[in-house]
Formats: sequence, structure tokens, C-alpha cells
Amino acid sequence: MCWNNLDPGQNMSSTYYRWVIVASGGLLGCVAFGAMFSLPVFIRPISQQTGWSITGISGAMTFGFLAMAAGSIIWGNLSDRFGPRMIVLLGSAVLAVALALASRATSLLEFQVIFGLMVGGAAAAIFAPMMACVTGWFETQRSLAVSLVSAGMGMAPLTMSPFAAQLISHHDWRTSLQILAAFSALVMIPITFLVRRPPAPKSENVIVAPIEEPQSGITVGQAMRSPQFITLLLTNFFCCATHSGPIFHTVSYAISCGIPLVAAVSIYSLEGLAGLGGRIAFGVLGDRLGAKRVLVTGLLLQAFGALAYFFVRELGAFYAVAALFGFIYAGIMPLYAVLARENFPLRMMGTIIGGTAMAGSLGMATGPVAGGMIFDRLGSYGWLYIGAWAVGIGAFLIALTFKAYAAALTSGPAHVAG
Repeated sequence: MCWNNLDPGQNMSSTYYRWVIVASGGLLGCVAFGAMFSLPVFIRPISQQTGWSITGISGAMTFGFLAMAAGSIIWGNLSDRFGPRMIVLLGSAVLAVALALASRATSLLEFQVIFGLMVGGAAAAIFAPMMACVTGWFETQRSLAVSLVSAGMGMAPLTMSPFAAQLISHHDWRTSLQILAAFSALVMIPITFLVRRPPAPKSENVIVAPIEEPQSGITVGQAMRSPQFITLLLTNFFCCATHSGPIFHTVSYAISCGIPLVAAVSIYSLEGLAGLGGRIAFGVLGDRLGAKRVLVTGLLLQAFGALAYFFVRELGAFYAVAALFGFIYAGIMPLYAVLARENFPLRMMGTIIGGTAMAGSLGMATGPVAGGMIFDRLGSYGWLYIGAWAVGIGAFLIALTFKAYAAALTSGPAHVAG
């Protein structure tokens, strides 16, 4: 179903329009994930105004990541069938409605279900379809393009979090969420109409024999049982479990160290700003050195970046660690989509990237509730960062075992050079 494809004759337009796709994906992701990750900014005001526990409110984020896990592979598969535009439009509308409904929640369970399941599910409708869409638009500069989309999503702590902080400084949390809902709808829904499927390959312009798509003959079921897919799943799960707690509880941790709210949010924003540089730097390195090599190195650095939070108490030290940690964890995340495209055919890219995003979302679900439980029971976050380091080492070790399909092809007689 290619109702939203570009005209096949518009070669030059396609070349330029792919950057419109990149910009659209980045902006959609920024608002969607910024709305979801506004919860760390709201967590203490909500607790103070409602009496709900930090653990309970953090549980809404865990529900959100679980919903992202379930939604990622579903939305990704649907985008393979119907195209990304329809899916991201639906996700944008649901996100705005969910934020508005969450603002009217009268119980903790109601808030957890609405904010968690609906907002998380809506965010999933943006990530996997847009990442899959972008990988199809680029044959060269793919790591950079995916990293730029991810960089747009990484703008959320730099833009949406300060916006949320300003809202909560002038309004109660319910009014703040309502404003956020209106803003999300006004920005995201019009942008979805810029999203288009990648144009079909134009065989009449091919001068040399193209390289056959990786594992082009396999079914989706076979792809999901392949060692490449399973290793990507496990690596992404442990990778996201490493940084989810430190990301979500950065603001609360800083406040517990005596740092004021606005300054604590600025730490979170700096982490996001550093992530922009990390995404671009890791994207360029991925194109030059190979996505796997850069990913493995980044995972090792990420583990020690998470551990560094254990040793900081002052604002200056928080800034230094946030810049390092944000640069690393944000930089490695787009590489999973690149590895997916290098090892599986385009026709199932939404499903494959959705599957890896599902694993990542499950990993992200562990951090908020684990950090909340640690703080509620021990009165500090120390063990959160020690645990994150241990999990990060696990992600690094799993990634070392990844064996790319393309590498296996080079040793066989059937390999065709482009």
C-alpha cells in the first residue's frame, strides 16, 4: 500500500525530501518523548499535591515503558503494512488525548493507567515507524540520518523539560498537563502529513548489480528467531535498563542533594544537550568505523558513566557527569536501527525495529520503579547507580557476541559486490 509514496520520477526531489523526513521524525519524537518524560519534572509536585508516593508515581513511567514495549512491535508491523503516516497521525492524536485525561485523574491507579498505558503506547507509534521510515530513505549516510532523528528526540530534555518546569512553576500539575496536551496536538498533528514512505528502488537507473538485501528470503518469523535479532533484543534491553534509572531519577536525586528544582532540571537539560552531540558524533563514527564497533565501545563507557553519578553531590559535578553520560547513552541508541537495517530487509524494518524498541522499552521500565523503591526504602539513590553499572557491563558483554549477517556473507561464494 504505497498511497503516500513520492512520485517514482522525482529522483532529485526524493534526494532532498529525505531530509524533510529526518526533520519531521526528529520534531515528532521531541514532542512525543518530551511529553512522556515530563513526568520526572512533575513527580515531586504531584506527590506533594496528592499525597501519592514517589514509587507510585514512578510506576506510571514503568507502565509507560511497558506500553511502549507492547506497542512498538505492533505499531512497527502496522507501519510496514499501511505506511508510517497513518500510524504517527494516530499516535499523535492519542498522545494529546492521553495527556488531557491524565490531568483529570483522581486516583494513583487511574493516573498510572492513563499516563502510563496511553502516553507510552502513543509514543511507541512515533518511534519505530519513523526510525524504520528513515532507514528506508537512506542508503548512504544512514547512521548520520538515524542519529539526527534521534537527536531531535533527544532535544526533549533541552526543550520540553524546561517548558514543563516553567508550567509547573506557574500552574498546578493538572493545568500544566492540559497545556502540554494542547501544545502536543498543535505541533505534532500537522507535521504527520509530511511523513511519506521511502520511494521504491528505480531499477532502470541501476548501472551495476545491486547488493542483495540482507536475508531477503526470510519471513518475519524466521527473522525474529535469528541470532542477529535475539542479540539485538538482549543488548538493547540491558542497555536501556542501564540508563533508565539514572535518566528518570536525575532531577529527584539532585533535589535530594539540596539542589533547587530549576537547577536540577537544568542538569537534566544539559544531559539532553550533550546527547545531541553524542548522537551526531556516534552517527558519524558509525558510518566510518562500523555500527557494531562503536556500539560496543559506547556500552562500556555508558556503564561507567552511570556509576559516576554515585560520587557526585554538588551542582558542578552533576553537570560534568550529566554531560558525559548524556553524550554516551544518547549516542549509542540510534545504532540499533542501523544494525537492524544492515542485517534485515526493508520490507520488515518496522517490525524489526519495533521488536528491538520493545526490548529497550522493557529495559527502560525497570529504572523508574527500581529507583523509586530504592529511595523510599533507603532514603538515597546510591544503589541505583551501582546496579546500573553492573547491568551496563552485562550489555557490553552481550554486544560483543553480535555477529553481523553482512560479515557472514563476505566469506561465502554467493556474495555479490555492488
